[in-house]
Amino acid sequence: MRPSYCWLFVVRGAVLFVLAAGVFVSLSIRSLPICAQQQQIVWTDQEKPILEKIRTLRKLDQEERARTTKQLALQIRQLPAGINKVRLANMLANLSTEGDFGHDMLQEVATTLQAALREAPVPATPSGPPAPYVELAQLVRYEHVQAAMDVPQYVAAVAKLEADDARNQHANFSLLDLSGKRWTLQNLHGNVVLVNFWATWCPPCRSEMPDLQALYEQFKNQGFIVLAISDEPDTKVTPFIEQFHYTYPILLDPDRKVHEAFGVEGIPKSFVYDREGNLVTQSIDMRTKRQFLEMLAHAGLH
Repeated sequence: MRPSYCWLFVVRGAVLFVLAAGVFVSLSIRSLPICAQQQQIVWTDQEKPILEKIRTLRKLDQEERARTTKQLALQIRQLPAGINKVRLANMLANLSTEGDFGHDMLQEVATTLQAALREAPVPATPSGPPAPYVELAQLVRYEHVQAAMDVPQYVAAVAKLEADDARNQHANFSLLDLSGKRWTLQNLHGNVVLVNFWATWCPPCRSEMPDLQALYEQFKNQGFIVLAISDEPDTKVTPFIEQFHYTYPILLDPDRKVHEAFGVEGIPKSFVYDREGNLVTQSIDMRTKRQFLEMLAHAGLH
């Protein structure tokens, strides 16, 4: 029997539109729950205000956004158990990593998602662990919050992340930049390299690019290289880069082979390699300058 819902893994980009109670919701996400039959999700009167607040989180300044996100996590936790509660918790978790909102907020979000999944487990699928379990595992592994589940879906999600990290530990690729220069990752030993996946249409990507530019200018004489990879055509990328005067290398991956090799399911996403070519840290979403500095410190760059 076909399930009444499924979990869509987003492989292209950060912006997805979901019709929910007649409202289009724009989220910067790595994954989002949707109905397998593409039918409209029915939200209760208790759920609709929470959904609307999630939809407008990006309009808030950082301090207010952090406070509102934490409040939403607590409100979702009080909802009756069910798939919509998991949907809302997963949506909120996806947005909670778009910046530097504090560990306490992330912990509340993770606790809410864990609780929702305990109350209404999402069945495993042949395509892999369901998205909300992967989301929770990412928060634990990369944002260092506390959560644990002993169900097979979560165990599979943890195993997936471990396999992805092992694959990316000594990754390699060779791509051309906008000027036609070829960059090969394994030829850059001796440098600290930040590999960043992005796109012109991705709001969180655009938000972190000025900080990447500032860090590139600050550390480039110390052997720091940013390789920013887009799957868009150069006719879209070049005007954007020229408009904002970014000077770090912009690489093109039109057939998405490098995206797929790194297991990039959403953007922005960054990987930092030390001078010996070892993957030392990564991000699952946009980072602020302070957060990027913390990542670079793992590679010995201060």
